[in-house]
Amino acid sequence: MHDDLAGRRVLVTGSSQGIGLAVACAFAAAGARVGLNARSAPGGLDALLDGLGGGAAFFPGDLSRTADCERVVEDCAARFGGLDILVNNAGALVGRVPLEEIDDAFYDAVGSVNCRSALMCTRSALPHLKRSAAETGQMASVILVGSIAGSTGGGPGAGLYGAAKAWLQNIQKNWVAFHTADGIRFNTVSPGTVDTAFHADKDAAARAAVSAGIPMGRFGRPEEIAPAFLFLASNAAAGYVTGQVIEVNGGQFMP
Repeated sequence: MHDDLAGRRVLVTGSSQGIGLAVACAFAAAGARVGLNARSAPGGLDALLDGLGGGAAFFPGDLSRTADCERVVEDCAARFGGLDILVNNAGALVGRVPLEEIDDAFYDAVGSVNCRSALMCTRSALPHLKRSAAETGQMASVILVGSIAGSTGGGPGAGLYGAAKAWLQNIQKNWVAFHTADGIRFNTVSPGTVDTAFHADKDAAARAAVSAGIPMGRFGRPEEIAPAFLFLASNAAAGYVTGQVIEVNGGQFMP
């Protein structure tokens, strides 16, 4: 499945754990050459890269900073000889802060890690993606990572996070309008409640309460989210799909 991804050059940001790591592993299993990223190297990095095959590499960088976005993209493109697919997974809740307590520092932190990271990585990748489309005759792909919070507004103290994800799900419309002609498709995967470190603060009672509101009755698993990225990246499967938000949430939210 998705045989056309073999040999494609992919950068997955924020991919040392959770959904990002599952996505990187899925691309590697499909034969892609995968660049992983996190602020610092995770434990067992060498073993992880070995497990992903000879086509994987790690590029450290704090993508809340524009300079790091530029460096990570350029280093990845230099290592692989170009870039065909960018997955903007880097992001974070940062914290749960009610409206009355939001200050400039918190606003900047949420915006930088969720919005600036995707914006500046995409800006930096644009010349490489254009070149990929021109040289290979295949459309390049940018995949953003939204969230159910981008549609529902987010849980307690997560209003800025929800707004940041809504921002991502909206800005791709502009990119579709002005960069489809460059041979690039833009789409978003919007996960629901997934069993990752993001929800580590929830005790058993809280997890049960959330699960009760999901028709499938449980949290999702990162490996259940990853195939949506392969679908969107594959021109054979999704060559006429752009500007879309793919909800993967067990029925938790149905637009």
